[in-house]
Amino acid sequence: MANKDKSIFEKFSDWATKFTGSSYAFLGATAIVVAWAFSGPVFHYSETWQLVINTGTTIITFLMVFLIQKAQNKDSKAIQIKLNELLAANEKASNRIVDIEDLTEKELDQLHCYYEKLADFAEEDNDIHTSHSIDAAKRNQNYKHDVFKRKHEEWLQKQEQKKGS
Repeated sequence: MANKDKSIFEKFSDWATKFTGSSYAFLGATAIVVAWAFSGPVFHYSETWQLVINTGTTIITFLMVFLIQKAQNKDSKAIQIKLNELLAANEKASNRIVDIEDLTEKELDQLHCYYEKLADFAEEDNDIHTSHSIDAAKRNQNYKHDVFKRKHEEWLQKQEQKKGS
C-alpha cells in the first residue's frame, strides 16, 4: 500500500501511536512529572499548581483513549484479514469461520463450545506428536501442494479448451 494514500490524520495518528509507545515518551512524561513536583515549593503547593498537573493529565488521558482505540481497531482489522487469508488458503479449514467477528455474542459462544469439545478430544491423546508432528505437517503440506497443482493443471486445460473453441 502506498504511504501517500494516507490522510494527514492517519499519518499523524500512526506517528503519535509509535511515539507515545516509545521510551522517549515515557522519559518525557517522567521529566514533566518530576519538574512539576520540584516546582511545588516555588508555587507553595497551591491549588493552581495542583490544577496544572490534574488538567494536563486529564486532557492527555482523554486524547490517548481515542488514539489507543484507533490503533487497536487498525491492528484488529489487520489481524482479522490475516486470519481470514489463512482460513481461505487452507482447504481443510471451514470458510464459515471467515468474518465470524460479525456474529452475535450468543453465536460466538456456540462456536466456542464446539471448539472446546475439539480441545477435549485432543487432550485425550497421550502423545502430543500424534496430530501435530513435523511428519504430519509435511504430509499435509505435500497434500495441499498436490491438490493445488492438480487444480491448477485442470484450470490450464480449461483455458486451452476455451482458446481451441
